[in-house]
Amino acid sequence: MTDGRMYEQYADWVVGHAADVEIIRLGYALDNFGEVEKCQGLVFTGGEDVHPSYYGKLEYLSYCSPPDFDERRDEFEFQLLRYTLNRPMPLLGVCRGLQLINVFHGGTLIPDIPSWGKFDHATKLPDGKERDHTIYVDNHSQLYGIIGQSEGTVNSLHHQSAGKIGKGLAASAMSIDGVVEALEWKELQKHAFMCLVQWHPERMEDHEAPFVKNIRETFIKEVKEFNHKTHEGH
Repeated sequence: MTDGRMYEQYADWVVGHAADVEIIRLGYALDNFGEVEKCQGLVFTGGEDVHPSYYGKLEYLSYCSPPDFDERRDEFEFQLLRYTLNRPMPLLGVCRGLQLINVFHGGTLIPDIPSWGKFDHATKLPDGKERDHTIYVDNHSQLYGIIGQSEGTVNSLHHQSAGKIGKGLAASAMSIDGVVEALEWKELQKHAFMCLVQWHPERMEDHEAPFVKNIRETFIKEVKEFNHKTHEGH
């Protein structure tokens, strides 16, 4: 799991009540890239904006105000993704994680959703509460198979989102105003499991909700299957 803000909250959610799940914290500040070789899955957590230089839009810098970047983190996590090209394993991306992986595959980002005329995604409501909204899931998507619902309510804690979708990826959920809320592989059978969501399941109050519980359980199941196949190969 990538290091970042509120790391413990992500780790607690992914581990849940499973005694047989171990998390390895990966980050440039820990200087432990080699630890990825012990992993059977990767979680890309939320946090700073991906620097616009990574998707060729330096003119977007003015929309990232105040600047909230960590280019050393960007590069470290791109290195992790390059590693998975040769050792495909299950991936789960949350918020920044979705955005980073979209950029890695050649996509772009909308640098500030309100500036693009969509106002239902700000970090918090005026009363300090977290914002939520309805999203709509493609009935033919992998995500629909995980969630089992064509719509539902999720939290919204992001000012950026996917713009142009990266090569080989497809949007599997959208908000009513057209913001991408989830990505997955376009050709699922050619790739290891990957689920990328723009909302924060680790921060939703109802941990039994399908948009929270089902994502975690499916990812853990895929990790265990990958682990089993890896050991069978030896």
